[in-house]
Amino acid sequence: MTVLDSTCASSRGLLLNTGNGFRIQPIDIGHPDYGALIDPDTAFWALVKKDQLADALGDGSLLKPYRKKQATCSAEMQTLRFDLKPSAVYFNPTERCNLNCSYCYIPEALRKDGVHMSKLKIVEALGILKEYFGKSVPNGTLPQIVFHGSEPMLNREAVFAAMDAYQDDFRFGVQTNGTLLDDQALEFLTSRGIGIGLSLDGANAQVAGRTRKTWDGHDVSQKVVYALERLKGYPNYNVICTVTRKNMRQLDDIVDYFHALEVPVCMLNPVRCTLPGAREVKPRDHELARYYLKALDRTYALYRKTGRKLVVANFANVLVSIVAPTARRLMCDISPCGGGRCFFAVSAHGDLFPCSEFIGLEAFKGGNLFQGEIENALDSPAFRQVTGRKVEDIEPCAHCAVRHFCGSPCPAEAHEMNGGMDRPGAFCELYEEQVRYAFRLIADGKEDAYLWDHWDSGTSTTIDLGH
Repeated sequence: MTVLDSTCASSRGLLLNTGNGFRIQPIDIGHPDYGALIDPDTAFWALVKKDQLADALGDGSLLKPYRKKQATCSAEMQTLRFDLKPSAVYFNPTERCNLNCSYCYIPEALRKDGVHMSKLKIVEALGILKEYFGKSVPNGTLPQIVFHGSEPMLNREAVFAAMDAYQDDFRFGVQTNGTLLDDQALEFLTSRGIGIGLSLDGANAQVAGRTRKTWDGHDVSQKVVYALERLKGYPNYNVICTVTRKNMRQLDDIVDYFHALEVPVCMLNPVRCTLPGAREVKPRDHELARYYLKALDRTYALYRKTGRKLVVANFANVLVSIVAPTARRLMCDISPCGGGRCFFAVSAHGDLFPCSEFIGLEAFKGGNLFQGEIENALDSPAFRQVTGRKVEDIEPCAHCAVRHFCGSPCPAEAHEMNGGMDRPGAFCELYEEQVRYAFRLIADGKEDAYLWDHWDSGTSTTIDLGH
């Protein structure tokens, strides 16, 4: 029997009961030689030669070593899913935005006429957060504050003052549309090593402007490109491309463009369908999967040609959730997701939400930073709606082997688009095809080309079944 690798990780297929006390599901990964075996409860997997699959299941030679480690795998997954504590905050210093992107998850009324949080209140808020994290984050680890949108640079004087006031207490980041990043702002952020996230949805103005535009309908992509050109060589930035039916056919071009700009990390994020505007530009799942995987192929071709990676972080997170589940960097693709569990969001009024995706949805407000303890918000009924959402309670996800690579995201869009927390998210087929694609990469030994450099630093092997 030939087995490539295994670790504590998951995918889709016919449910088998091997008689050995646990469930193993075989899946077709679309590879000419290999299939995968998965225990969906623990996310253990192994790649097996197709012509030896029956033997692998029949004689138990593959499963015996795993059986000895099953409890370890189960404990690792339990810790990852239920035992983590918040260590990051998405902080909205303003409700306003200078853009009117068609798919935005922040309600239009807030983006148009909302409030700024004052400099004094932002500084006060960070003091409260510092005290909270001082009790929950291990010594030597800095919690993270990401100033988020609407558009934080509309309140940049207050944001920059707060960053300087607490520069030794947090790792700071800013997620911005990029239109207000002039030379002075870029100098401030880069000189302090601040993480910067920008947004650009196309390789040219015609495509980028289909969904991202000003209130009077003008494209802003050239301003973003100016910032990207200035950021060449800066190690701590990334670009988000929100993928809709308006730009999915141009994902190849977007990958080429980001690579030419020497962007180190991007995200090709399928549009979150929390609000109706986003649903209007939602791609059909099977069509998006085709263009998405083609774009991933393109990143590999560019890497082979130039030796320089363009890491697609959200796919890399799916891939790393297979090869090393506890090394994942994003917590959207697991259940419960990271909202209210690994991070939470603060609105410009100080209101607390499990995630920025819920800002504007009053049913998910758990309290206020300035009016009560953070611990109370984390344990509020509003937060428990999110932190208690388990994929095992969702149909058909409960029977799917990829459930611990996918997590049936996103709870906000599941609730608003599909009617409840016990419903799937928006892109089931896309996640399934990403998992199959990831297994094909592993079978061919290509996975490192799609992952961050040194992604496996600090990891260890739970099971190695040999080759």
